[in-house]
This record gives sequence, structure tokens and C-alpha cells, in this order.
Amino acid sequence: MTRVAAIDCGTNSIRLLVADCDPATGELVDLDRRMTIVRLGQGVDRTGRLAPEALERTFAACREYAEVIKEHGAERLRFVATSASRDAENRDEFVRGVKDILGVEPEVISGDQEAEFSFTGATRELSGHEHLPRPFLVVDIGGGSTEFVVGEEHVRAARSVDVGCVRMTERHLVSGGAVTDPPTEEQIAAMRADIEAALDLAEQTVPLREARTLVGLAGSVTTVSAIAQELPEYDSARIHHSRISREKVREITEWLLHSTHAERAAVPSMHPGRVDVIAAGSLVLLSIMERIGAEEVVVSEHDILDGIAYYAAETPS
Repeated sequence: MTRVAAIDCGTNSIRLLVADCDPATGELVDLDRRMTIVRLGQGVDRTGRLAPEALERTFAACREYAEVIKEHGAERLRFVATSASRDAENRDEFVRGVKDILGVEPEVISGDQEAEFSFTGATRELSGHEHLPRPFLVVDIGGGSTEFVVGEEHVRAARSVDVGCVRMTERHLVSGGAVTDPPTEEQIAAMRADIEAALDLAEQTVPLREARTLVGLAGSVTTVSAIAQELPEYDSARIHHSRISREKVREITEWLLHSTHAERAAVPSMHPGRVDVIAAGSLVLLSIMERIGAEEVVVSEHDILDGIAYYAAETPS
């Protein structure tokens, strides 16, 4: 086992994982996992520069993370950043600040690299499971978009389409400035049609139907798992690698689409921020399962951050 630290610095948040990792077996044991909202991308579209206060918030988080990494004695560190830092005029200031604090330069990765890291994070632990045949289809249902990645050991094809739980809710389930409670059949039908069109788009470049194991990531999928298991509260350990049948996903989706805000909010495992968007997210998941004929979805709590950790363990310092 190699003790590694992985940092994922996005436009809105920065996340740290310190873990003992064996990339050969896929074993990864968390020692510390945390997230800080730093809003590094604040105003960068308008000004073309990283704001001084955004940089200071990010550097403050880096200083905190440096202490955690030191306490745990991580042997290797990999710091990955997204486009907010790549496009800014003063990106050198960001790079220099991170290097001064953590001793490594942030790597700005491409969309293809992001897909590879996410795929690795989601599937590496599953590779030894003979009862989970390949290829894998990793589906990351976000707020604005859904990422589809197909591969065996590595990514074969990837595509992002603009279908996410927030986007679908705002586009189809809002009337008069509020989410319809519950949605009408016409709203649901329009949302279904939109999702199907997005799946047609994804299939132009990603062979979705070749997948033999569907792996689902992110809050919509993990919440459906928590509901299926009737958990008294959100429990990552019980959600990670749970398997939910298509029939169960259909049953939950139908209930969510025809429930009221109050009924959804009363679900003990439901995050308050997900109450109004979970029905759309669940319908995206169900539509994918129906499209590819998946009998079940394997739920993963692991994502790009875990992928960065695996690559850190494989790369000599």
C-alpha cells in the first residue's frame, strides 16, 4: 500500500483525499476526505483573471490541506485543477501559490483526462469482481449534465450531454417560478422526450448498449440507493457498491414523480438541496437503464478524486 494525497480543485470547490492505495488490487482505504467551497472561478468569465480573494480562499484551503497531508505522512501528492485556472491571465500566480504551499504544481487536465480519472476512480475497485462483466458504462448524473464513459481497463469512449437533474427540473417542472407539486403528466412526458433525445446524442459517440455493467455516480444515484434501502439516514458505507434493480428504480422514480415536496422532504436520507430535483435525476437514471437494458445499477461513491489517488500511487515521485 502507498499512502497518497489527491487534490481536485474545481471552479467552485477544492477536495482532498488522503488514502492508503494499492492500484494493483484496487484497494483504497480512506484516511481523510474533505471538501471546501473556495469559488476559485469567481468572476473569471467577466474579468479573465482569478480574483485576489478567490486565490486567498484557495490558498487558505491548501494550507489546511498541507497540514493534513503532513500529519498523515503521505508519500505522494497529485494536484489536479480544471479550466478556471487554465484560462486566467494570472494563472502563474495560482501555480506559484500552490507550489509554495504544497510543493507540487497543479496539473490542468483536459476533458479526456477527466473522463479517464473519473472512470478509474469509479471502476478500479470493481475490476476483480468476476460477476461484474465488462465493458463498464460509468454514468455521472450531475446538475447540468450527464457524463457517459465506456471502457474495460481504460476509457474507450466518453461523452457529456446537457441533461442533469437541475437542468431538467428547471426546463420542464417549473411553472410560475415554482416547481410543480407534483408535476403534470404533460411535464413528465416532455422531460422524458428531452432525456431520450440526449441519449440519442450520447449514442452517436459512446456505444452505450455494449456495456455489461452499469456504474452510477453522484447524488441522484446515491439518493435512489438510500431510498431503495430505506436507510434511516444517508450512509455512504451502505450506499457504496450497493446494487439496485431496474424494477426498483422504476418504482422509486414513479413515486418521486407523483409525490409532493413535503412527501419527498420527509424521506430521512434526502438532502434538503435535492428534494426538488431528485425526481428528474431518478428519471434520467431509469431512462438510461431502459435504453441499454441494464437489469441493475452498481452505485459508487468514488469518482475523479479516487482516480487521482490511484494515478498518484502508480506514478513515482
